[in-house]
Amino acid sequence: MFAATVQRLSSRGQRTLSLFSSSGPSNWSKVVSDAEKIVGYPTSFMSLRCLLSDELSNVAMHVRKLAGTQHPLLNTARGFVYDSKNNLQMRGLVVLLISKAAGPSHTASDLLAQDMVSGIYPSQRNLAEITELIHTAFLVHRGIVDLKEWTVSDGPLKDMQFGNKMAVLSGDFLLANACTGLAQLDNTKVVELISSAIGDLVQGIYYENSNNTEENILTDGVDMATWEEQTFLSHGALLAKSCQAAMELAKHDKESQRLAYKYGKHLSLGHKLNSDLQPFVKSSMGEPVAFSFSAAPVVFHRQIIGQERWHQQLEQARTQRNQLSYSKLLAAVKSEKGVSSAVDLCCYHGNKALEAIQAFPSSEARSALENIASAITKF
Repeated sequence: MFAATVQRLSSRGQRTLSLFSSSGPSNWSKVVSDAEKIVGYPTSFMSLRCLLSDELSNVAMHVRKLAGTQHPLLNTARGFVYDSKNNLQMRGLVVLLISKAAGPSHTASDLLAQDMVSGIYPSQRNLAEITELIHTAFLVHRGIVDLKEWTVSDGPLKDMQFGNKMAVLSGDFLLANACTGLAQLDNTKVVELISSAIGDLVQGIYYENSNNTEENILTDGVDMATWEEQTFLSHGALLAKSCQAAMELAKHDKESQRLAYKYGKHLSLGHKLNSDLQPFVKSSMGEPVAFSFSAAPVVFHRQIIGQERWHQQLEQARTQRNQLSYSKLLAAVKSEKGVSSAVDLCCYHGNKALEAIQAFPSSEARSALENIASAITKF
């Protein structure tokens, strides 16, 4: 019974989906706002906004049927409209910034500088849109609910089933459009890079789901090295390979591509760590705070204290109703070095991202990338 309760609570914790994990509200918003001005961002995503408003208008109408239910697709759709934390389309913004920071390649004879708009080639802007379409597709797909865990409080079963169908079809539609745009870039290497990133996403999400099974929650689970590998697949591969692809489209050399890849990789990992740390670094004000059992501080904590003590803490966190007290577990994790270890790792990845872009010429775009990398280490 206890195992089932742990599984149910953990999987529910996974239903809160972020568009691009949040950090330091006021500072983060300013960093993003400044970066948007540098790349002419609001106008660069017109085709994506048109896509979401035209072809998916019927989807939006159907999503209204989910009002009053707990289906995560409703929250995902709401997030596109009320993006209060400036997290929407962050991956595309980073691709545009790194494209502008690198500038035109001096070795590319077939690319004309006059084709650039705000220092960015049209193909790079198209790539940024494709990256966002892929990310949005997977975000929608993640909203599919395991109906084996359905309860009456979630809403009518037929509405939850309908929500799942909408999530599958909407995500597939976005992914199909992304693949069409990718083919139109007419660059084999870029197609290979982004295609492999899609494969990485699938593999990473599979690992995520596997790590939240009852068996993994009640045993040692993954170690931190494995956590980083799997998190890169699900949260870092798309941005890292998109940054590299942006360099390829401008015909930059392999070293520039490597540095762009490195920046995207470490920025993504640092951002995920920042997101995982939020419940542990913010004061709860007495309110219960849910967190994932696969969050970095928890993984560090379990690795530090060992399996036996972890089992003891799970038992101690049980309430009289055989439910799991998140506040007790939160306090247990905060009492050890799991949180500080995750903070250190977050700062490490932030510094690595900063290090990667120092080879690019000094510019507003590079400064914006530096600000973004610094912002993920603020809590």
